[in-house]
Amino acid sequence: MSSTTSHAGHLDSSAAGTLASLGPIAHAVLRIGAGLLFMEHGLQKLFGMFGGFGGTPGATAPLASQMGLAGILETGGGLLLVLGLFTRPVAFLLAGEMLVAYFQAHFPRGGWPLENGGELPLLYVVVFLFLAANGAGPASLDARRSR
Repeated sequence: MSSTTSHAGHLDSSAAGTLASLGPIAHAVLRIGAGLLFMEHGLQKLFGMFGGFGGTPGATAPLASQMGLAGILETGGGLLLVLGLFTRPVAFLLAGEMLVAYFQAHFPRGGWPLENGGELPLLYVVVFLFLAANGAGPASLDARRSR
């Protein structure tokens, strides 16, 4: 049996304390990582990057369209998440955007999210709801503003 686990398989207090001390770092990694990955979707729609909109190299979404609005939210919202600025309201708004995306583009295809390709928007919903509820964490501009 490992020295860090008890007979019930739980971490001993020193291992649990070490993992708990990593919480703020993991919070920042989740926020920044999600923001950067989310920005890619917006940059694809607005600037034709990463293979272009709709898989057409260099193609962009019309700015005055639902996809154009999505690109603005994804690029700007992703950047704000990376910076940890206005995290709670931005994350809440982006969770709503991803629910709309799921129900418009994936749910009509039926089945489970794995079958209709909707896992990613639903995973973003969960991550963004976490950030909306918990804020940006200590390594953020929000934390700096509140000092």
